Amino acid sequence: MAEYNQELDATGLNCPLPILKAKKTLASMSSGEVLYVTATDPGSVKDFESFSQQTGHELLEQKEEDGKYHFRLKCAG
Repeated sequence: MAEYNQELDATGLNCPLPILKAKKTLASMSSGEVLYVTATDPGSVKDFESFSQQTGHELLEQKEEDGKYHFRLKCAG
């Protein structure tokens, strides 16, 4: 079983689109569910850190692999 409930592909999108799309997706999710985001914008690393602090959605994981940034966010509900 996957370690997330929904997946969002934000590759090729620049700030602030990855965050806006993640926010919209998280709004439709239940508390405790996990959203997996893939992005290519280097600025998304700082953006997702700030987004997590401001919204209460927990940033479970962030990593960079082959020029792509991967994030797992736990929905605060």
